[in-house]
Amino acid sequence: MKPTPLALLLVVLSAPPNAWAEVWPERAIRAVIPFGAGSATDVIPRIVFERMSAQLGQPIVVENRAGAGGTIGAAMVAKAKPDGYTLLTNSSAHTIAPSIYGNLAYHPANDFAAVGAMGSVPNVLIISPSKGIKTVSEFVARAKAKPGSFNFASVGVGSAVHLSAERFRVSAGYEAVHVPFKGGPEALTEVIAGRVDYYFCPIATALPHIKDGRLLALAVSSPMRAASLPDVPTTLEAGFPDSDYTFWIGTFAPAGTAPEIVQRLHREMQAAIKTPAVADRLVTLGVEAMPLTPAAFGGLVAKEVTTYAEFVRKAKMKVE
Repeated sequence: MKPTPLALLLVVLSAPPNAWAEVWPERAIRAVIPFGAGSATDVIPRIVFERMSAQLGQPIVVENRAGAGGTIGAAMVAKAKPDGYTLLTNSSAHTIAPSIYGNLAYHPANDFAAVGAMGSVPNVLIISPSKGIKTVSEFVARAKAKPGSFNFASVGVGSAVHLSAERFRVSAGYEAVHVPFKGGPEALTEVIAGRVDYYFCPIATALPHIKDGRLLALAVSSPMRAASLPDVPTTLEAGFPDSDYTFWIGTFAPAGTAPEIVQRLHREMQAAIKTPAVADRLVTLGVEAMPLTPAAFGGLVAKEVTTYAEFVRKAKMKVE
C-alpha cells in the first residue's frame, strides 16, 4: 500500500535531528555582517565566503546590517531560526557588547554556536605624516603635553578598533576625544586629511595607504609584530604594558543549530582559508591564522566577555 501524505509527514518529523543536517545546505545561506561595507570585518569574510560557496554548492549571501557597535546585526542572528541558513560574522567587538550596551537583547556566548575564527588582523596606530610625529614615544609625549587635545577615530562605540585605541590610551596615560564614524572608509579619510589625529585601524584596510605614504604607521596592537609591517613595533615593545589587543574575525550560528551543521561549516571554512588563492589574498591583507575548533573559539568568546567587562569599566567606555 502506498503511504499517505500524513504518514510521510510523520516519518519526516520523527527523523533524528541530524537527518536534517545530512541534506544541508539545500538553498542559499545568509551571512549577516554587523558593520559597513569596506571594513575589515566585511572585506575578509567576503573572500572566504566566496570560496565556501563553491565548496558547498550554494551561495552565501552577505548582508551588511551596521549600527550600535555591531549589536543590531548580531541581535538579528540571535533570533533567527537555528537551521544553518543564517550566520553572523563579527569582529571581537562581539565580546565587548554586553559591557557597553546595558539592555543587550542577546548574550554573545550563550545565544550563539561558535563556528570558528577566520583569523586575526593586527590594528595599526596610524597618523597623517603632516602631524610631524615619527615615533610612538613622541606621539604619547605630544598627547600628554596637551591633555584632551588629541582625537581618535573608530567605527562606533564598543567596536574592536575602539577598544584597541582605549587599551593603548589607558596604558599610555593620556586623555583623548573619541570620534566614532559609521564605517572604516570614512574614518580613514578623516585621518589622512589630518582632521582626526589618529586611528587604530585594521592593517587590512590601512596597508595600501601606508605603502603609498599617505599614512604613517607608529605601532601595532597585536601581541607580536605584523608580518606585513615587520619594521613597525608592537605597543608592548614600545613600552606600554597591557596595551595589546587581538582583533579577530569569526563566524557564528544561532544557538541550537545542529552540531553537524556547525562542524560542517567549520570544516568548509578551514578548507577555504587554506586554499592557495584565498590564503594569498588573506596574507596580502595582513590576516594571521587562528585555527581554533568551534569549542575552543566558543571558550575564547566566553572568556573575553568576562575579561573585557572589567576594562570597559576602568576606561569608562559608554554609548554616547
